[in-house]
Amino acid sequence: MLGAIAAAPLGPEARERGTVLSLADGIARVAGLPGAGLNEALIFDTGARGFVLSLEEDALHAAFLDPAAGVKAGSRVRRSGAVLSVPVGDTLLGRVLDPMGRPLDNRPAPATQAWLPAERPAPAIIDRDFVSAPMATGLVVVDAMFAIGHGQRELIIGERQTGKTALALDAIATQSRLGTVCVYVAIGQRLSAVQRVIDSLQDKGDPARIVIVVAEPAAPPGLRWLAPFAATSMAEWFRDRGERVLIVMDDLTRHAATHRELALLAGQPPGREAYPGDIFYLHARLLERAGTLSPALGGGSLTALPIAEIDAGNLSAYIPTNLISIADGQIVTSAALFAANQRPAVDVGLSVSRVGGKAQPAALKAVAGRLRLDYAQFLEMKMFARFGGFGDSTGGARLVRGERIAALLAQDRFAPLDPWAQVALLAALDAGVLDGLDPAALPALKEALRRAPAHPLPPGALTAETRAALVDRVRDMAGLP
Repeated sequence: MLGAIAAAPLGPEARERGTVLSLADGIARVAGLPGAGLNEALIFDTGARGFVLSLEEDALHAAFLDPAAGVKAGSRVRRSGAVLSVPVGDTLLGRVLDPMGRPLDNRPAPATQAWLPAERPAPAIIDRDFVSAPMATGLVVVDAMFAIGHGQRELIIGERQTGKTALALDAIATQSRLGTVCVYVAIGQRLSAVQRVIDSLQDKGDPARIVIVVAEPAAPPGLRWLAPFAATSMAEWFRDRGERVLIVMDDLTRHAATHRELALLAGQPPGREAYPGDIFYLHARLLERAGTLSPALGGGSLTALPIAEIDAGNLSAYIPTNLISIADGQIVTSAALFAANQRPAVDVGLSVSRVGGKAQPAALKAVAGRLRLDYAQFLEMKMFARFGGFGDSTGGARLVRGERIAALLAQDRFAPLDPWAQVALLAALDAGVLDGLDPAALPALKEALRRAPAHPLPPGALTAETRAALVDRVRDMAGLP
């Protein structure tokens, strides 16, 4: 004991302590911390935590991560000397947490294996690899027409209540059962909606491969602002160990509103639609962290599916256009299709995947080549068919084929189809086999294929023999001659 005391370093120790000058809703203006840096963690004298949001010449603005009860003008603040970090590790799997890693599922706090900064630089170009591995969602409309690859950033965007979250949850359920680590982060979502998400993923996915991060609406704005960055750091821990990771951010429109709220409270000048000028950089530095690492770094990947909400179909609004320009494509949901009970309500004319087609399985690509064009033509012809029939047989045949395509693309929630089943259905469609089948019978056929033993697909191009065998299998299961 005496030896330990003798070995203890003695000498002066400098500590910076500041003073709260004023408070707003979830943000404090602090003076007296000249050495503090951006994103540094701060500790108030009540024990509440915060972080440096912005710097001024003679003061700084700190965003609270805990309730600010008891903090007032004149309260003392001290630096932690470290950037804001979050706990990471295998122990987070199967848990529901807040952005600081605190449990929200009435279970003990997970053991902390390591800490990572909430904000980390994106991998350099030389550290990345091509997007080449398909990321199956189990949804025909996505996998066949707007394929997503592991390491891609695909935006899901549409009006309120058009199935955006449902589409992302289908992807999580499918990928978690395939062994992918999935992270779902809810930013300012209603707790009732979040509870439905938790119940759905625990029932339909593999909970042992899912992490759920929740920043509830009543949380301090600093915690809501931090949520997607913290969740991405949690996901990167798995990626850096060579695993495939999927993160869903629900949604970045609310995150942008939170950033605007904090920026205006901090006195930053408003720009377009009252958003500060750095709003593009905010989401760019977040989504750039997604990608596939090179084999030298383990070959792990982080796929991002950010969600954004638009009003009255206005894709040209400020935040949607920012996110569209950052992402590698977008899946647009349509209120009209949703109201017409065509679900998933994906607008094939506005949706695009700029990368995933290179990762699409060759067999699926061979049978899905004309699907998007045929479906778009059907939707256009259907509009004009209301005013009278088509006189030629070609127009009528396209309507018949289009009705089968629409029925094929419609899919119940959490009813994923394996790639071989999708190839079989699309090959049968291309061969005209489904033209003689009532569209109302297609859901039963898809369910039968979903439960049937898998048919092996060739690793390369789809051979004529395999195509014929798949078509015959569909014909037999549908009871067609």
